[in-house]
Amino acid sequence: MTAPQEASRPAPAHLPPAAPWPGSWQPLGACYRPGTDGRGGTNFALWAPGAEAVELCVFDEDGAETRHPLPEQTFQTWHGYLPGVGPGTRYGYRVHGRWDPWTGARWNPAKLLLDPYARAVDGVFTGHAACCGSVRDWPEPQAADTVRDNRDSAPYTARSVVVHDDDDWADDHRPKTPWAETVIYELHVAGFTRRHPGVPPELRGSYAGLGHPAAIEHLVSLGVTAVELLPVHQFADEDFLRGRGLANYWGYNSIAWFAPHGGYSASGTRGQQVGEFKRMVRALHAAGIEVILDVVYNHTAEGGEQGPTLSLRGIDNAGYYRLGRGRRGYTDYTGCGNTLDTRQPQAVRLITDSLRYWAAEMGVDGFRFDLAAALTRGSDGVDMHHPLLAAISQDPLLSRVKLIAEPWDLGPGGYQVGNFPPLWAEWNDKYRDGVRDFWRGARADVAELGYRLSGSSDLYQLGGRRPYASVNYVTAHDGFTLRDLVSYNAKHNQANGEDNRDGTDDNRSWNCGAEGETDDPAVIELRDRQIRNLLATLLLSTGVPMLTAGDEMGRTQGGNNNAYCQDNEVSWVDWSLLDEPRWQSLRELTARLIRLRRRHPVLRQRAFFSGLAPLPGQLPDLTWYTARGNEMTPADWPAPTAVLGMLLNGGAMSERDRHGCPLTDDSFLLLLNGSARPVEFTLPPRGPFELLLDTAAPTAGATGGTVGGPLAPRSLRLLRLLRLPQS
Repeated sequence: MTAPQEASRPAPAHLPPAAPWPGSWQPLGACYRPGTDGRGGTNFALWAPGAEAVELCVFDEDGAETRHPLPEQTFQTWHGYLPGVGPGTRYGYRVHGRWDPWTGARWNPAKLLLDPYARAVDGVFTGHAACCGSVRDWPEPQAADTVRDNRDSAPYTARSVVVHDDDDWADDHRPKTPWAETVIYELHVAGFTRRHPGVPPELRGSYAGLGHPAAIEHLVSLGVTAVELLPVHQFADEDFLRGRGLANYWGYNSIAWFAPHGGYSASGTRGQQVGEFKRMVRALHAAGIEVILDVVYNHTAEGGEQGPTLSLRGIDNAGYYRLGRGRRGYTDYTGCGNTLDTRQPQAVRLITDSLRYWAAEMGVDGFRFDLAAALTRGSDGVDMHHPLLAAISQDPLLSRVKLIAEPWDLGPGGYQVGNFPPLWAEWNDKYRDGVRDFWRGARADVAELGYRLSGSSDLYQLGGRRPYASVNYVTAHDGFTLRDLVSYNAKHNQANGEDNRDGTDDNRSWNCGAEGETDDPAVIELRDRQIRNLLATLLLSTGVPMLTAGDEMGRTQGGNNNAYCQDNEVSWVDWSLLDEPRWQSLRELTARLIRLRRRHPVLRQRAFFSGLAPLPGQLPDLTWYTARGNEMTPADWPAPTAVLGMLLNGGAMSERDRHGCPLTDDSFLLLLNGSARPVEFTLPPRGPFELLLDTAAPTAGATGGTVGGPLAPRSLRLLRLLRLPQS
């Protein structure tokens, strides 16, 4: 039985002054054509195969709407050309069709829809109930999503913007940093500069702020080679956050995959955000820094069946989303209410068109795919031969940019660490967990740590990939900061308004003896040493290290491990920390470790270690040692211990330089003591050695220090051999 319809309040009729010309069915989106008369016009094309009619809605400067029925449909694409319509014009669509939620049909012409190919978005999504395609407050909640809401959503939602930009990037020089030389710095565009004293107040929190010399100087002084930006596609706040007076700070709620988020623009939202973003990219490139975008293609801000109708749901619900078996609801592998259906060719096209746009026209150098496993799901689960992966791998542009997968989703069989194909790197959470467990003393052996230090060959080697397939990290935006990781045993997320239920309980953290901030000098000293241990381990491991913004200066979120809704001092980088010697010293140590990594290819191997010597009688490229100075045997790995030695032989590298000559380097001995007691580590008879770092004495190695002596409890020591080891 069909649910009753809500009484309709008709939207005012608008008669167009002139019918659109037929125009062209490609390219999709709004394409401005200047014309020879200086007036030009814009072609509009929208893929909507099941629609009965499509109206193009154009808004004048006063916000008055004029509706133009698109006159042509070609290959399931509705299109038309409007002369006199140029850049800065705001527009949207109203799509007519059946209302039959039981079969997945949710067309509702009362809802103004964003163009999925919009290059800019103006205005905000207010969360008003009229933005929902169905009646949100229907007295029978179980049927609410089946009752069409005929109220006009236009007063409460954002508009697409016509953009014209013919920048050819002729003066831009992309760094093209090889994977093995990459050091990633994950940051939030707004939060990174919101409190930066060197950035002008009017630019803080914007693309222009991140592109400002004061912000870039910090990145250059650290030595990072790439910034990984939390989502910058236009996104919307969830209704439940608005109800708590909060906002979606991280931005993992995309709604327009071609549009830079207008909230990060200091110059305007009528297309100015596009140019501002490009200028930011140019400034970073000029400093030798690549730009990687964290992209959220697995779901949209439209949420579940009772969520707002903002774009794809109203254009072709069944053509874009994975519907449940009953077709009325959604299959949700993301935890966000819906999942994009990449089994559909148009969904694949939308993603790849978006990727190409950002790579070619916006200048970005790579992408990190949020919940990437959800994008690879076919009809029978995750498929690493999925059409989307195939389309990316054969694309002449996308196959050359950096591709990083978050290799899991929330569905059955969704954990895919180690399984993505060549060309792809992955966030390696096994690295995160293994390193955290070692330094907090949660493991009885060092087998897991050995794999993670040496590039995770157990995960990537058999798939034909390289060590740089492993993006190593100890912290990320999601979870504790590095300072909080050693200061809290449990999450403290009360400010999120969910009674501390949100966020993971599997933090693998240790507060070093006191929960939260403390004045105890012994606890503070131990925490600082643990931070140095974690940072040094990360930057001395084989693979691609990723730092989280602010970790190098002791940023804290007060124990909040899920600060996605905290657009305030909880999340923003606090630059005043660098006024404290304690944190300035940490920043200097971070930069010193990155410089060491950059200078020595043995610390950033492009091939997996073989364990073999280049010539008989010489040492292998990698040797593991027990505390007694003996080479480890297979029986030593599972044995209870928290001490490990790792010798990297720079004279046995399998790599060659660009001229084909064998590559050689210094040799390094890394000693790790994760136990709570000092350990006498017998050095292998390969010396003499030079001390480069001792985390128990952070200036040791920079200002001199003793090579010998016991390893302090929970400490790391890095030594350099003063001659290449022979037999």
